[in-house]
Order: sequence, then structure tokens, then C-alpha cells
Amino acid sequence: MYSIGDKVVHPMHGAGTIKDMKEIELGGVKRDYYVVCFAVGNMISDIPVDGCEKIGIRDVISRDEAKKVLEYFRDKEIGEDANWNKRQRENIVKLKSGDLYQVAGVLKELMCREKRKGLSTSERKTLGSARQIVLSELILSEVAEESDIELILDDSVEKLVNADK
Repeated sequence: MYSIGDKVVHPMHGAGTIKDMKEIELGGVKRDYYVVCFAVGNMISDIPVDGCEKIGIRDVISRDEAKKVLEYFRDKEIGEDANWNKRQRENIVKLKSGDLYQVAGVLKELMCREKRKGLSTSERKTLGSARQIVLSELILSEVAEESDIELILDDSVEKLVNADK
């Protein structure tokens, strides 16, 4: 069970801080909810306390682990898969996994693809989700400020794209 002030990660929305707890009655049934304010996107969500495990709510990674995620992002090699439909399905599964390394891999792949060829509408949406998930957790891990994290991500992609030319 979490407390007010705890930093948590939602697999599809990213990291946020529990700002409050409240009881909500739906259909005559009362349930306790966490009120989570997400770090990126100014979103607030009510998450049922008794559904956290099923949803995949977890603690934010440590600063040391965040450094490893940034190194992984920088060093990850990008493959070319021409079948966008298959690629998109796989990317959605990775986003839903809640594994920050998998999401960081999706983010790098889509950022590179966007620079090289452009993205379909659905891939652009997936890119936005992946960016929100990665950025929010890295911000709350306190590895660096948001602007510095974005620079690191953008520079890594720029170097890879320029190396291909």
C-alpha cells in the first residue's frame, strides 16, 4: 500500500506522485482511490487502491537505475522493420509491459524513425506516450532536470541519425 507523497509509475501514463487518497462510490460500492498527479502532461488520475497490482502500479526507479536507463537508451541499436503494422503492435505491447527499458527502446526507435522517414499518425501517438512514460519516470527519479533529460535523448538520436548519413 502506498502513502501520500509516494512516487509511483502507471504502465501507460508514466510516473506521478500520490497527492491524496479518497473514497468513491460507484454503483453502490465504495472503494478507496489514490489521486495521482503525473509528472508530465498535467494529468491527474484516480487509481483504485485494491487494483494497483493488477494495473501494474510500481515504485519509481532509483537515480542509479535511471542512469542505467539513459545509458541503455544511448547505446541501444535500432533495427529496421518495414512492416509498420507489426512494429506498432509490438511497440504497444512493450509500452503496456511497464518495463522502462522496453519503453526506452520504443522511444529511441520511434525518435530515429521520425527523423529518418517520418511516422504514421498511430506511431506519432505511440511516440508521445513513450516519451511521457520515460521522461516522467526519469524526472521523478531525480537523475536530471527535464530539459537536460530531453537534451540527452535528442543528442543520442541525432548522433545515430547523423552516423547513418
